[in-house]
Amino acid sequence: MSQNEIAVSREGEPAAAAPIAASADSRIGSLDFIRGIAVMGILLANIISFGQPATAYLYPAAFTVPHSRAEDWMWVAQFVLIDGKMRGLFTLLFGAGMVLFLERAAARGQGVWLQVRRLFWLGLFGIVHFLFIWRGDILFLYACAGLAALLFLGLSRRNMLILGLLSYVGGAFLYTGVVGFLPLVADGELGGRAAFAELADELEAGKQDELADGRLETRLISAGDYSGWVLHNLTEHASELPTWLLLFWFETLPLILVGMAAYRYGLFDGGLDSGRQRSWGWGLLLFGTVLTVPIALWAKDGGLTYYGTLAAMMGWSMVPRLFAILGLAALLSLWGQGVRGALAERVSAAGRAAFTNYLGTSILMMLVFHGWAGGLFGKLGRTELYGVAFATCGVMLFWSRPWLERFRFGPLEWLWRCLTYWRLFPLRR
Repeated sequence: MSQNEIAVSREGEPAAAAPIAASADSRIGSLDFIRGIAVMGILLANIISFGQPATAYLYPAAFTVPHSRAEDWMWVAQFVLIDGKMRGLFTLLFGAGMVLFLERAAARGQGVWLQVRRLFWLGLFGIVHFLFIWRGDILFLYACAGLAALLFLGLSRRNMLILGLLSYVGGAFLYTGVVGFLPLVADGELGGRAAFAELADELEAGKQDELADGRLETRLISAGDYSGWVLHNLTEHASELPTWLLLFWFETLPLILVGMAAYRYGLFDGGLDSGRQRSWGWGLLLFGTVLTVPIALWAKDGGLTYYGTLAAMMGWSMVPRLFAILGLAALLSLWGQGVRGALAERVSAAGRAAFTNYLGTSILMMLVFHGWAGGLFGKLGRTELYGVAFATCGVMLFWSRPWLERFRFGPLEWLWRCLTYWRLFPLRR
């Protein structure tokens, strides 16, 4: 189910050859550091739908192996600390990166159409990713929402921030209104009443269809039938691209606008008072987290049902999530402005190559889980999957810095840059 996000790369930066540890631009240093944290954090969420049917991301009963009581509590921890926060953080960064790119393009005498072309290629990357690698893609959604965000460039930073926040809250109420009551029908007494009997039957049928699709996906992937799996994606799931677009539109576009406004306010470059930013950051993060805990416990006490977990994720937690996202952005931007130490530099390097790390992770997970390679799909429980995720984060930290010491861009950042400008750039330093 996870629709997880990827932030823009440093393609607009003319000083890409500068040493990693000594970036002269604190905005870029901050954005790189946050991207590094987010690209690893988002893998901890995505790993469930990499190694198990997509429905298992929210619904533990969809696991093909037993889900222990301890792992139910892991679901709670992931819901409170990670789910939706990393996607939201990436979306803020995407908005900030769009403004940074446009600023640097304007300094070279280039206009907004360069950004349009860049988003066009991002959308194509997303379609290929969705159909041929992994269906949890977020790139197509980012490309479409990014194009829409360009229409609001003329707004002042204040009006852009207000529009983004109000749109997000409005979308949260919309989503909650759509899915928030479904557990009352599917799992509660309402489903037994005559007025709701037909809806209860439809909800159960929809749930069973999702579970059946997961079983088919498991058979295809476990058997190593890659062509059959791709055909299944093309015939049964291609229509999900516009569906995901509609489903996440009122979260993604508002957060892109908030990220653009936050960049203009100086959130990522020390333009705000650091003491106040730190206080607001901790306050927002703790407030959002505290509000999320009872939602997670409610879902667990209800048995982590299909519609209970859906309502918790897509409905009730959206407003608390906004507070946590904004708090994380405030705190990580402060920490990222003064990156010091070998580990922090490796995190920033992983962020500079975030596009490669995002798509590269999907390819690596195919090698781990698909039957024609590692063959572990459907065989690992939540605990073991987290182990795979942490090991993969180690891979990101291991390769990114040495690569960027020798080359100007990550491999896919370089390809995206060449496609955007429609010319070949030197890769080696």
